[in-house]
Amino acid sequence: MKKIISLSLLLTICISCASTKEAVSQDNSDATKYMETITADELKTHLYIVASDDMEGRETGSAGQKRAGVYLIDQYVKNGIPFPKDATSFYQPIPASYLNAKRDDGLSDSENIWAFIEGSEKPKEVLVVSAHYDHVGVKNGDVYNGADDDGSGTVALLEIAEAFEIARKEGHGPKRSILFLHVTGEEHGLHGSRYYSENPIFPLANTITDINIDMIGRRDTFHPDSNNYVYLIGADRLSTDLNNICLAANDKYMQMNLDFKYNDPIDPNHFYERSDHYNFAKNGVPSVFLFNGVHADYHQKSDTPDKIEFDALAKRAQLAFTIAWELANRENRPVVDKE
Repeated sequence: MKKIISLSLLLTICISCASTKEAVSQDNSDATKYMETITADELKTHLYIVASDDMEGRETGSAGQKRAGVYLIDQYVKNGIPFPKDATSFYQPIPASYLNAKRDDGLSDSENIWAFIEGSEKPKEVLVVSAHYDHVGVKNGDVYNGADDDGSGTVALLEIAEAFEIARKEGHGPKRSILFLHVTGEEHGLHGSRYYSENPIFPLANTITDINIDMIGRRDTFHPDSNNYVYLIGADRLSTDLNNICLAANDKYMQMNLDFKYNDPIDPNHFYERSDHYNFAKNGVPSVFLFNGVHADYHQKSDTPDKIEFDALAKRAQLAFTIAWELANRENRPVVDKE
């Protein structure tokens, strides 16, 4: 009888230990360890390739943009991050007829690029993290590298995805699914994100938020003494929850200066309408835009990788990651409580 009781007790202890281990493996309450895998050195390595002369300024549909796209896909394959299950490849093809329909810029066929990590508990609820990987190409023989616009956001997506995949392999995968979306045609009118919004691989009704990253590697004239800032645009336009999540993530992990200068609906620059999050927001998806502001090299051939402040790029990419972490793991999706 004593032996039976002892075996029963031992079995109870083992089950308890296993349950505790499982509970720990699903505890996604802190993103610090994985946030710190996003480093300035890795971002620099990627950006010096994505914004190199070999990519010929990544004009929409050009050979150079396609080479950049192959590099992005190679990184996802290397890190074991697949394309969405319902897709046939990492590409969402967009025909030239669509890209030139509103204004004939003579663009060739191009592609959005997507990678996907499935959620462990709410896989049908999808968070999108986006950045455009096109730029303006070659003009008068000069390559417009687009290191900040938007090479910085492009490589940030690679690092954010890698951080989530490292977490997943260690038992801390996101509870909601995450789509990493590199869109094309932004410089010609937000075409790639508009195409995705009209042809989403996951219903927009199931898309909880878009975090859009466009130009996060420099500082502007309003912040000459520090790069420890980022412009936060649009988080409160549709959802009080989303805005609060962004503020809380920054307070918990980064303590950056969140600048709301361009969040004013009557701001004459209208940055809220000028990047790819807008095609999600206008369809009722809560969206937030991370941005460092414009500078003298904006849309110039001088927007080169040597001008990037990689410490700032890393901090802003980490902030985007922590916002994504909170959104992917919190109990409820952000409520749309504004028009």
